[in-house]
Amino acid sequence: GLLMALDVPQERGLGHLDQRYLDGLEVCRFPLLPFLAPLPLDWMYLLYTIMFLGALGIMLGCCYRLSCVAFLCPYWYLLLLDKTSWNNHSYLYGLLGFQLALMGADRYGSVDGLFRPRKRNAHVPLWNYALLRAQVFIVYFIAGLKKLDADWVGGFSMGTLARHWLFAPFRLVLSEELTSRLVVHGGGLVLDLSAGFLLFFDATRPLALVFVTYFHCMNSQLFSIGMFSYTMLATNGLFCRPEWPRGLVARCPPRLQAWLPSTEPPQPSPDCHYGGRRARGGLRPRQHLAAAFTILYVLEQLFLPYSHFITQGYNNWTNGLYGYSWDMMVHSRFHQHVKITYRDGLTGEVGYLKPGAFTQSRRWRDHADMLKQYSACLSRLLPRYNISQPQIYFDVWVSINERFQQRLVDPRVDLVRAPWSPWTPTPWLLPLLVDLSPWRQRLQELEAQLDGHTDTVFIADFPGLHLENFVSEDLGNTSLRVLKGQVLVELVEQQQNHSLHEGQGMQLPAGQYHKVHTVSPEPSCYMYLYVNTTALELEQNLTRLQELRERVRNGTEQAPLPPELRPLLGEPLPAGAPLDPLVSLFLRREQRQQRKEREAGLAQRLRRFLRRKFFLFRR
Repeated sequence: GLLMALDVPQERGLGHLDQRYLDGLEVCRFPLLPFLAPLPLDWMYLLYTIMFLGALGIMLGCCYRLSCVAFLCPYWYLLLLDKTSWNNHSYLYGLLGFQLALMGADRYGSVDGLFRPRKRNAHVPLWNYALLRAQVFIVYFIAGLKKLDADWVGGFSMGTLARHWLFAPFRLVLSEELTSRLVVHGGGLVLDLSAGFLLFFDATRPLALVFVTYFHCMNSQLFSIGMFSYTMLATNGLFCRPEWPRGLVARCPPRLQAWLPSTEPPQPSPDCHYGGRRARGGLRPRQHLAAAFTILYVLEQLFLPYSHFITQGYNNWTNGLYGYSWDMMVHSRFHQHVKITYRDGLTGEVGYLKPGAFTQSRRWRDHADMLKQYSACLSRLLPRYNISQPQIYFDVWVSINERFQQRLVDPRVDLVRAPWSPWTPTPWLLPLLVDLSPWRQRLQELEAQLDGHTDTVFIADFPGLHLENFVSEDLGNTSLRVLKGQVLVELVEQQQNHSLHEGQGMQLPAGQYHKVHTVSPEPSCYMYLYVNTTALELEQNLTRLQELRERVRNGTEQAPLPPELRPLLGEPLPAGAPLDPLVSLFLRREQRQQRKEREAGLAQRLRRFLRRKFFLFRR
């Protein structure tokens, strides 16, 4: 918001856009299948109620098969209804729900077992455990294989994560860079690759349970990923011996055991095949089918994360729809600038839309298929605001894994009429400039040289394109420097052009538009350096007031304070003297800080005390 946010005016006919959106009349959605649409609101409430009751029934083992269907059908309907909510976690829940619908998970401690003696305390077929264990193993192992990506191994995927307080113990002995490389990236890679194997074998399982539990507890604090960490903690029990819940119940007091599931040995089940003395003939067709399904399902889950050569239309800078590839946390993105331009097809009038109009999601910015759906939705809605035959253009600037900010799609292409197919590559998608990846180390060095008041943005652009920018008046000290290639800087108001080659730079006027044209045959790279002079001056003035008050209190300042500065010492303002706005801001900040400290609870005060002592000890 400091540099690359275009100041666009309110366009004609769009005055009631936000209100109509809030009323729910006009919303853009992103279903996987075009014929999927949400039900009326009351029916959606009913659908959520059915899904909740199904999940409750699965947990209690009550009307188990019916509960599985009641949960599974609404869940997958809602998942396919909105691609913006997709991730590896929601996809995993759907897979586990599908597997549970085929299994006998209501054999022990279930409500069904109270009324159906054949199910009560009965054996469960081994393929049930094999399928669930294989699914969890695939989640870990494929996630580890995906982390063999050069960005993850090089420490660029989660570059700032090492600053979190959870890694403070590691930073006592390692630098922040080494903590990121060795602990965050190296530790995550090793754990994902080895967790499934270590959990499978009895000898290594205790060690694996310690590390996996620590890993998921950390993730629950590091990321906002809902219940995924706790779900993966619960799956640890799948790798232990099947009788471990029975042993746990046996250790409870006798009075409590009367209310808990039985500790007696399980009874034989007709769903199982027993060898030796307990064998009852050969394998039945249902058991052959279960074995074949288990093998085919595992093979399909191993193939699907690498099937992106089939669904090429969903490939962007990363392959496939984010959700079924298990490439968790491998790619981090930072969006610097998103601009949506529309053009009236009849009058040629050009206007701009606020990014995210008619939708609450931001996932469309990273996926070509969602951009196509979004543009089609806008083309249907804008005619209601007197915009005929609208043409929609997107200009999305994004950095992935600490690379240069660059365009995702061609801003010259009208996406309403642009082709898109799920089976062929997207022609208007611009490639990721991987040849510039080695620059990342250099970019980090350049940022490290800046002082605390200077910020920078690194840009890479394609030949023949230009970036239109507006420098805010608050950014009184803004300059541009070319790192690679050749650019032409056009100062719009001054009607001047400046050609810059590699290593050259210039000062940019504040409060004006300018355009940076890439004129070299190869992509250009350049950087903005800017200082928020308004904020810097304010902080300097507040610091001077703080120092002045300290000098007055300790007696080093002998000169009397002017009347307008008397409130700094807690004295009332003299009658008729105006209150200085800077002094007012200083006092309000101080009051907020004091109020925050007074209202802090015991736990917050203890945490603040320990934090101060920790930093003192570390220093």
